[in-house]
Amino acid sequence: MKYHLLFIFFVLPLFSGAQHNDLSDELIETIHQRISDGVNSSITIGVIDKAGPRYYSFGSKKAGGKQADEHTIYEIGSISKVFTATLLADQIIHKHMKADDPIADYLPKAVKVPVYSGGGPVITLGNLSDHTSSLPRLPSNMNPADVQNPYADYTIEMLYDFLSAYDLPREVGSKFEYSNLAVGLLGHILALHAGTTYEALLQEKITAPLNMQETGISLSGKMKSNLASGYAMGMEVENWDLPALEGAGAIRSSVADLLLFLAANMKLNKSDLYPAMELTHKPRHNKMDGRSIGLGWIIDEGGDETIYMHNGATGGYRSYAGFVKKGEKGVVVLTNSDTGVDDIGRYLLDGKAKLQMIKPSITIKFQELIDSEGSENLYKEYLKLKREGRYDINEEKLNAMGYYYLNNHNVSAALTLFEINIDAFPNAFNVYDSYGEALLANDQQEEAVKNYQKSLEINPGNVNAIKVLADLGMEVKRDVLEVNEAILDTYIGTYELAPGFNIVISRDGMQLFGQATNQPSFELFAKSETDFYLTVVEAQIVFSKDDNGQTMMTLYQGGQVLPGKRL
Repeated sequence: MKYHLLFIFFVLPLFSGAQHNDLSDELIETIHQRISDGVNSSITIGVIDKAGPRYYSFGSKKAGGKQADEHTIYEIGSISKVFTATLLADQIIHKHMKADDPIADYLPKAVKVPVYSGGGPVITLGNLSDHTSSLPRLPSNMNPADVQNPYADYTIEMLYDFLSAYDLPREVGSKFEYSNLAVGLLGHILALHAGTTYEALLQEKITAPLNMQETGISLSGKMKSNLASGYAMGMEVENWDLPALEGAGAIRSSVADLLLFLAANMKLNKSDLYPAMELTHKPRHNKMDGRSIGLGWIIDEGGDETIYMHNGATGGYRSYAGFVKKGEKGVVVLTNSDTGVDDIGRYLLDGKAKLQMIKPSITIKFQELIDSEGSENLYKEYLKLKREGRYDINEEKLNAMGYYYLNNHNVSAALTLFEINIDAFPNAFNVYDSYGEALLANDQQEEAVKNYQKSLEINPGNVNAIKVLADLGMEVKRDVLEVNEAILDTYIGTYELAPGFNIVISRDGMQLFGQATNQPSFELFAKSETDFYLTVVEAQIVFSKDDNGQTMMTLYQGGQVLPGKRL
């Protein structure tokens, strides 16, 4: 896959058909800064109320190309889930299905629907839509041939194989766990039941009745000509295809079309779909982070108004759609970038919300330097940029960029990027693991071994490092330290790492357990009396004391450092 440098031009906003200025000076300045810094290639905003729709567009559809407008096509990612929920609600309203129908009633008899070994309810259609099915976020048998288009080769047969072999980790309906798999499966079931394809059903029930001519999965000629290129880390990336899980995130659309969808949800436009849409707005029994879940919609009551919203993300796009229930305002924000726009959408709907101040990623500058000058002076330039403090330095983005160059046979650039990541994140195990892989590709086995060993020293649960070292003929012993029960007891409690996100630490004998908000419990293994690691995910937890002697916990995962106070 060929990437292109993202050149960003400062562009004045195009107010297409605008009768009112919905955007504050602060918001316009923030958007201009994001575009000029290369954080976003384009940002297109739609606002609707009783006065009608208004559109505000900034930036370009492609690098150096035409300016985006309300008809520019973007991938909307998980906002697709609300369309899938509307299709389900339409079937419920017309008494063709029920939310409580077991999904086994709609799948081929050969498919074994997962159950919980401890008993309890079976998975229903409603469970799939409100993320309480106990199915995981993604199926474990995904092994994409192209990581830049990760769902493209995942088939219905693979989906059936996963379902038939999977055991649910907990009782159905007991907890919220966001699941692309579940809603993708729901879209497939709806299409099966209708005897058609998901896209044909979408067109018949939603896009045609609402005159949404710029919304679909397959790109028409006009949609293709209006498609914005997606960008990640400043590089052009592939569009995503989700043939087996379309209902979870496959839809492409424009701001103009999505405002038609919001107008119908807000009862601003008369539509036969409104009874189904109204059903999707009703909160169901589960909660997450203080917010309710309807069929598809996330219902947020944390501000001045109750907001019904959903966001979305694919490889090179981010999206936000939301509205106030009373119909005062609806907002859509789309961008062809890997940096989200949720804060802009929320800011436009909630007077208390704040805009994020986002630094440009250092990876954009690195790509420019590598492609124009090579990587010889990259580390020196990094040290200079680091001192300036203007750029965001993110472990995951640096790691992804390193693998991009490694996979494209520029080992020198990859090695330098991984070295930079080690300097920036010296306590992160994965940076040493990735550097070790690049060293092996450069026939530097001795140095590679040292880095894999360093990775294991930081995180003894790094299964990949254990496997690589074993393949190199080295035996790795993973010792688990036993910590005195009296010390373990001092760690028990609930730790708040972010508003609405807690980790509960408990003990069973000599074993500590952690359970994050709306997630299963996991074992913690001691590497010292204060440092623990996980094996289910690559993460670490470190306990410490603050200046007042109170116990604290810090989670290290995916380049993030999240400290938490015990409640």
